[in-house]
Amino acid sequence: MIADCTALILAGGESSRMGQDKANLLLGENTLLQGVAAIVQPLFREVIVSVRQPRAECDLPQVSDDPAPAGPLAGLAAGLARAETAWIFAVACDMPFITPQLITRLAGFREGVDAVVPVVQGCPQPLAAFYATRSLGVLRDCLAGSGKHSLREFLDRLEVCYVDEAEMQATELRSFFDLDTPQDVALAINLRKAM
Repeated sequence: MIADCTALILAGGESSRMGQDKANLLLGENTLLQGVAAIVQPLFREVIVSVRQPRAECDLPQVSDDPAPAGPLAGLAAGLARAETAWIFAVACDMPFITPQLITRLAGFREGVDAVVPVVQGCPQPLAAFYATRSLGVLRDCLAGSGKHSLREFLDRLEVCYVDEAEMQATELRSFFDLDTPQDVALAINLRKAM
C-alpha cells in the first residue's frame, strides 16, 4: 500500500468521441470506472472519483469538477483539494489496463519532485501520474490565468520526474491503452481476451 497517497479516478470527461459516457461503459462484467477502481483500491487508503455531476451508481467518495469548462485540470484540482495525503495518483477512468506494478514503480520516483509522469513514445501521460498535493496552488493559478488550461502548462510550472518507457516493464506499457472511440473498445475487448 502507498500510504501517503490518495487515488483519484477522473470520470468527468465529456466522452464526445465515444458518443456515450465512458465511465459507465461495460468492459466484461464491470464498467470502466468499476474496473479501474478495483485495480487501485488495494494500493491506496482512499480512492475518490472526480465527476462533473454526482454519480448515483458509484459508492466511492466523489468530488465535483469546477463547472467552468477546464477539462481534466478541473478534476485534478478538485481531487488535490479533497485529498488528505501528501500525494495523489491521478488516473483516467478509460485506462482499464493500468497495472499495480506500474503504479508502484512510478511511486518510487517521487523523492524531491512535485509530480511523476510517465512518458510513452515521447508523449507524457499526465492522467496516469503522481502529483504532490502541495502543487494545488500552482494548479489554481493555471486555472485562474488566461492560458490554455492545459495539463502541459501545469506540468511546465512544476518540478517533474518524467519516467521514460525504457524504465518500465513491457507488460506495464499496456497500462497506457485508453478508450476514446468505439473502435478502441473493440480493441480492448480483444486485448482482454488475449490476456
